[in-house]
Amino acid sequence: MSEIKRHEINETWAHSGMVEAGDFVFTGYCVGNIGKSVEAQINGAFDDLERRLAAVGLTLSSVIKMDCLFRDIWNIPVMEKVIKERFPKGQYPARKSIQTEFAHVGGPEGLHFQLDAIAYRG
Repeated sequence: MSEIKRHEINETWAHSGMVEAGDFVFTGYCVGNIGKSVEAQINGAFDDLERRLAAVGLTLSSVIKMDCLFRDIWNIPVMEKVIKERFPKGQYPARKSIQTEFAHVGGPEGLHFQLDAIAYRG
């Protein structure tokens, strides 16, 4: 296997925002538009993911797996609508949706959606 490359290293959080390992790219904590509507936050998270993947020469079409975290799991249909708008028809990643109480400074009015993704560079 080729070397592992870590990006967006945050020493305070002891965390790498993106890791390249072989043909795979792992991204964590994709968020955006915090404090706005759930749909705006979901789009913001995909904007964040797109920007980060572009930094290593990939696109949303490279995404093969997503873990989607919600403050309210009943917002899954909103995410599905956004996925249909942003991914080519039929080229959707495998995914898992989880409800959580985010440990975020915004509290209940702040963060409502986050996604982590695995992309494949094949």
